[in-house]
Amino acid sequence: MLCRPSVRRDERLRRCVCARSQERGSVTLWFLLTFTALLIIGAFAIDLPRVFTVSGELQNGADAAALAGAGALSQGNTSGPNWAGAASSATAAVALNTSDGVKLTSGSVTAGYWDVAASSPTLLAPGKVTLPAPAGQLLEPAVQVTISRNATSNGGLVHLLLGTLLGMPTTADSATAVAVIAPPSAVPAGALFPMVMDQCVYNQYWDSTKNAPKLDAAGQPYEFQVGNGQEYGASCEAGQWTSFLVVANDTPTVVNLIDNGNPTSLSIGDSIYIEPGVKAAVYKSIPTATTVLMPVSTQIENKTLVPIIAFAAFHIDSADQGSKYIQGHFVAGYTMPTQGTGVSTKNYGGYVAPRLAF
Repeated sequence: MLCRPSVRRDERLRRCVCARSQERGSVTLWFLLTFTALLIIGAFAIDLPRVFTVSGELQNGADAAALAGAGALSQGNTSGPNWAGAASSATAAVALNTSDGVKLTSGSVTAGYWDVAASSPTLLAPGKVTLPAPAGQLLEPAVQVTISRNATSNGGLVHLLLGTLLGMPTTADSATAVAVIAPPSAVPAGALFPMVMDQCVYNQYWDSTKNAPKLDAAGQPYEFQVGNGQEYGASCEAGQWTSFLVVANDTPTVVNLIDNGNPTSLSIGDSIYIEPGVKAAVYKSIPTATTVLMPVSTQIENKTLVPIIAFAAFHIDSADQGSKYIQGHFVAGYTMPTQGTGVSTKNYGGYVAPRLAF
């Protein structure tokens, strides 16, 4: 009988000790779970922004390299896109960029044709493309660049500071860009020389299978005269003056347009005024040894409004005031100094500045 109170007290003490032990165990477990969760959150908070930054740097590098390559497509070649020069320029541009503090050293560069009208285009090798493009396609010269961070390229895999907790200490990454050059369907004010070219002369001196001028026996683009009523073929008058949207026949108007270009923006389908028979004084103001952009139409003989069907590049070699003519030739690639918009279905050598298509 004397031991019963002691037994009850011992039991209460044991239960109290057990309860406290359970509480300490719960706190420890809660701490471990919370700490692990905090580490995982920290991994996301630190590593994800870093991965996004690396991805953005790779994309910027691919964009810049593709644009540099596309910029070379229209340079230094009279027979079509400069594929080799474009690939070389894009490759060189890769090394001008960095990713995660590491200088980029390599990228996959391919030049070819890109269908800007397709919903899911792929780059087509030049040898697999037949020009002119079929109806519904807009095949434009392009450069595709892919830059990767992997085990063997551009500084190796991207290291994750806390990604080890998730079983992913490193990760690969890559970015792809495609840049194209294309003939414009609309041009801003100041882009055009005030002479309209007849499409019939392109049928004679332009190779639509290469989007380049036809070459003579010496391997040079054919020379011809415009502005003096000179005919080629049966009855093709190569070029004639235009006052654009204004109906005018005076020398000061034409001279002003030579100096300043079209006063307003123009698009394919807009009608411009044909102004044949300008005076010899106009030819004093013509720039020589330079390439200009001209509108193209299907009829240029009569004083009337005619619709623009394309924009074309023409190199002016000389101007003769006495005989009132301009002599020059077509060029394969001329990048406009002002930025046009849209894409024309007819390519006559004039391009807008390179732009990203993917």
